[in-house]
Parts: sequence; C-alpha cells; structure tokens
Amino acid sequence: MTRVVLLGAPPGPIAFPPPGGQPALPAAITLTSLPGAPSAYDRLLAQAAALDPEPTTIARPGDAAAYARPYGRVVESRDVAGDLRALADVAEAAEDNLLILPADSLVHDELIYQITKAKRGALALIVRPERDENAPIEEMVPIEEAVPEIGSQFIEGLPQRTRAGRGRIISVGTAYHAVTRPNAALLGPLHLHQRHLPTLAEAARDLAEMAHLFGPEDDLTELLVLGLVRRGVSVGRRGRRDLFFRRVRSQAEADEAQAEMAGYDEDRARLDNAVKGADGFFTTFFVSTYSRFIARWAARRGLTPNQVTLISIALGLLAAGAFATGTRWGAIAGGVLIYFAFVFDCVDGQVARYARKFGVLGAWLDATFDRFKEYAVFVGLAVGATVSGQFGDGEGVWTLALVALALQSVKHLLDFSFGAANRRKAPVPLPTLDLTVADDRPLREALEERRASRSTGVRGLLRLWTKAGKFRPVHWARKMIVFPIGERFAAIAITAAFFDPRVTFLTLIIWGGVAATYTLTGRLLRSLA
Repeated sequence: MTRVVLLGAPPGPIAFPPPGGQPALPAAITLTSLPGAPSAYDRLLAQAAALDPEPTTIARPGDAAAYARPYGRVVESRDVAGDLRALADVAEAAEDNLLILPADSLVHDELIYQITKAKRGALALIVRPERDENAPIEEMVPIEEAVPEIGSQFIEGLPQRTRAGRGRIISVGTAYHAVTRPNAALLGPLHLHQRHLPTLAEAARDLAEMAHLFGPEDDLTELLVLGLVRRGVSVGRRGRRDLFFRRVRSQAEADEAQAEMAGYDEDRARLDNAVKGADGFFTTFFVSTYSRFIARWAARRGLTPNQVTLISIALGLLAAGAFATGTRWGAIAGGVLIYFAFVFDCVDGQVARYARKFGVLGAWLDATFDRFKEYAVFVGLAVGATVSGQFGDGEGVWTLALVALALQSVKHLLDFSFGAANRRKAPVPLPTLDLTVADDRPLREALEERRASRSTGVRGLLRLWTKAGKFRPVHWARKMIVFPIGERFAAIAITAAFFDPRVTFLTLIIWGGVAATYTLTGRLLRSLA
C-alpha cells in the first residue's frame, strides 16, 4: 500500500491569483465533462483511495469542512509551518511508501501509477520551459561561473527555481534559497520510498522553523524537495510525457484543462508503458511493435499472464518437437514456432503490466520456463541432427549442444549473482548542505568534486562507456553484444531454418562466448569501481 497526502493548503496562490480573485477550493471546482460531474477534489480523492483507503488531506481550518468526506481524514493547519509539521507527522507514522499530491491536481490515473511504480526511491514531477526555435541563442557564461539567483520566471504558474540534471534534481530554490541557473519548475507530485521518510520528516520540521523566510509563491512540494536534496537524497525527475497533469485554480481553468485532457489517449499511454523500455534490439523492433496490441486484446478478454505464459511454453515445446524431426520443413516450422514462443513470452509480461496483474507464481514461471523452452529447443535441435543422419551418429552436435547449454547456464548464473550482490551494495552518498545556507554554490562545488573523483581510473572508463551510449549505434550495439533472449531466439530461428543445427550451436557458442566475456569484464570493472 502507498500512503497518500493531499495538499489542500499550499503556501499561497500559484504565482498570481487567477482572473476574478483568489483561487477556488478544489472541492468547489466541478469537472463537468466527467461522468457524474465530480469536483476536482472528489476525483483526486477517489484516485488516492485506490492506493490508500484513508488518504490524508492537509487544509486550513476554515476550509476543513469543505474537504471532509466519509472516507479519508482532514488535518487542519494554520500556516506553512503547520503544513510541514503535519507532513512530518504522516511521514513518521507511515510504514509504506508516500505519495504527495496538491489537492488541485487534475491528473491521469496512469501517470499516478507510473510515478508510484517507478524504481527511484524519490521521484518528483517537473516541467521545463518550452524552447522557442526562432529565439536568438544567448551566450551564457559557463555554469561554473554562473551566480546563484532567486528565479523570477514562472512555468504554468509555478516558480522556475529548480535545477534539474539528466537523471535527478540537482538543486531547489525558494524566495530565500538561490539556485545556479534554474531550468525547471516542480509541478507538485512527489513519491518517496519508505526508507526516505525519516529524512523527509526531519527536513520538514527543520523547514518549519524557517517558514518566515519563504514567499507566497513557494510551493510546499518545492520546500520538501529542497529539504531532501540538501539532505543528500537522490530525487529523480520525470516529465508528464504523453500523459496529463495540470493544477487548476478556477472553474475556467478546470474547463480548459478538461478540454486539453480529452485530447490525450490514456489507454495508449498505458499500453506503451506495458512494454519494457530497456529491451534488446530484436525485441524492440521485431516484437514489441505489435505484441503490445496482442497483450491488450488478451487482457480485455480476461486472459491472465500465467495463461499467456503457458501458451509460450506450449509453442516452445512444439518448436522443439518440430526441430526434432530432422527435416527441412520441420526446421522451418520450428523457427517460426520459436519466434512466436518468444512473442508470447513478451506478451505475458505486457499483459501483467497493462492489466496490473502481478504475482510471485507468474514471475517464477516466466523466469524458469524461459530457460526450459530454450534448453528444450537445444535438445530438439540435437535430436533432429541425429535423426537426419547428416552428422553421423550426431555425437559432435550433442557436444556442441552441451557446450551451448553450459555457456548459457553460466551466463545466467553470473547475471543473477551479480544482480543480487549489486542490490546489497550501498550507493555512493551525495553531498549535503545545511538548509540555512542561502545559495547552492557549496553544494554545486561538492558535486563537481564528487564528479571529478568518479571520472578517474576504472570509474572514469565506465563513465566514458556510459556516455557513449547516447549515440544510437553504440546503444544498440551494447544491447546486442550481451546476447539477450530475443537475439538468442532470433539466432536459433534464422540459423535453424536456413542452415543446420551445427551452425545454430556454433552461433550460440561464439556469440554467447563474446557476450560472456563482455559481461564478465563489465561486472569485474563495476566491482572494482
């Protein structure tokens, strides 16, 4: 379960009051285009209740009655300091992950799901300013020479006081805290793993003592992320991508946001998210381009991931049987069947992610029977070589099959053991900075020193290799060289259909040997770094 806190009392209006005066309460804004015309708050509360049966709303005493509902609880707070202390109380009492959302949020269910299921221990939603292609390019001093500033620009009504790097938030500012070249604004949603909640609680209480330094434009999420970053927590960042999020302050803004939201295809975004983003070359371009639609079709007809896994296993065994005939047509049929066995191997995971049906049994079946199908095909190919009589008694082919099987088994063992060991490895701590320091120069300098220390020796070599991955040819070459399961099944299908089992096993051994050498080298270097 994920604990949810809705911020019904932000520090002040978002930037400037909307036309017509002060912002309206989310409980008073009606979403007329949605079934039942709920209020913006009621819709968000229902979304929160899907994660937490008793979501907490922090509100001003005068607004508490407007937020009261049969479920959930309302915590009254008189000011920003009270908001921060209330959040600290929730964080200290929570035994699960924590999701923080402004109560005026209009957001897709899928975006909430993606934020809460992200692997990052801390994740914030950001927005960057849109680039004007026709604007003249301004010469900027190097960031090392840039002077921290109190950002005065706004994006969607939120202060642009955040410095975001490639993967995480570097620094956050307020009306008191200056930031070196801010390039983003925090939209509001913040998700934290429970291991970071003690840090959040401590930072929130310290920030409460500094509340008199903050301005009316400083958003509560902004303050929390400031505290986390300066406490050394790696806060990841992500944008809305192909999903919708907007904070609405009036009925007019809500009407406009609903019209914009209707232009998004949430189901397609959910379907695209069902496909793993780190798949290999063959899977990405020759399977996932259409397997996601099979997954949606299967999910809508009630097929479970485990049932799809059984289909994949059956196709794999049929492929092994076809290879075992030792005929050319059997080899062709086996190649087609092993390809579709892999397609359904991808579909089962996509059904699980699309339908959100996860289970220990399914994960075990998927991991175990991937190997079972592969090894059954090895046996089928070796039997077929023996039956065909092309290779005498087939002893040489059986030897190749055993070598290929042993090589893959060792590689799987190395991958599993390194993954388990790597999960136990403590991350390199990020530099910290006291909340009372007015600008982020000491933090930036400490980060530069950390980066420099990690850019020499083995770490430097690994860093260069990581940077090389931004070039697409290098990226896909690195994906293919490790010989993932998609490439292995493709190699089996193609070589068996067009050549003979001996060529198939030699391909598996040579490519697998290169992959094992490359992988083992990388594992050793990372262990030494």
